[in-house]
Order: sequence, then structure tokens, then C-alpha cells
Amino acid sequence: MPPSASSDHQIRTINIDGQKYYVSLRVGYDGVEYIGRLMFTDASTEIFYQDHGGVPGISVLDAVRKAKEFTESQLQQRCHRALSEKRRFGKLRRATDEMIEKIKYLNRVAVGLEKGTIEREGGNQELDTVQAQLLDIVKKLRMHAGVEDE
Repeated sequence: MPPSASSDHQIRTINIDGQKYYVSLRVGYDGVEYIGRLMFTDASTEIFYQDHGGVPGISVLDAVRKAKEFTESQLQQRCHRALSEKRRFGKLRRATDEMIEKIKYLNRVAVGLEKGTIEREGGNQELDTVQAQLLDIVKKLRMHAGVEDE
């Protein structure tokens, strides 16, 4: 079975200008390597800001280890970068990103089935599961459309 679409990992909490941010790493597999993206969630509003810079790793744990090794200053710099590029519709963006990750994973499973590297029954069950997850995301998109972050 190929690696799952993405996973979130808590890194730590940082403070910038008196504001607390929860730092997490969302790690996905692009077919070649694991790429993590730092997410900074404002503790008071729960709005998240994603750093566009990647944290590559040879495994999920490797990417998480690298993120945990960042100094306070490095995390603050990355948070400032994420804040400077913040989007107005963060929840819609997060749902869209999640959907794209699921579609990539769906394709990897389908290719694995086609090549015979994934067992047919388990692969077909996984395709059904991912399809249901995608449908669930699509059903919720309307809730986020046009809703700006506060």
C-alpha cells in the first residue's frame, strides 16, 4: 500500500509579537520524497497560515525530525513569511489542498493496482475509502466558499 495522502504532526508553540502560534507540519508524499509544509495556527483565532517553503525528508519521521530541529528564530522567520502571504479564504484553501492530496493519493493507488504492486482487494477498498473522503470534502466546500478568515 502506498503512503497515505498526508499527515499532520505537532512541532511546538512559538510566540511572535505577543501572539501565540501552534506550529505543525503537514507531510505528504509526492511519489519521490516526503515534503512537509509548516502550518502556523493563531491560538486566539484558530486561523492557520501555511509556509510555502518545504521540509523534505526520506520518510515522514525524517521530515518531522528536521522541523523539530528548527531554532526558535528559524520558525519565527518562516511564520513571518507565511503571515506575509496569508490568504483571505484559508478554510477553503485548506479544503482544496486536502482534496488535491487525496486525488494524488487516489492516482498512486490506481497506478499501483494497474502495475500489480498493490494487492487488488485492499487496493480497491482503499480507492473506495479515498473516493468517499473526496466526496465528503466536496460536500463541505460550500460552507467555506466566500467565507473570509477573520
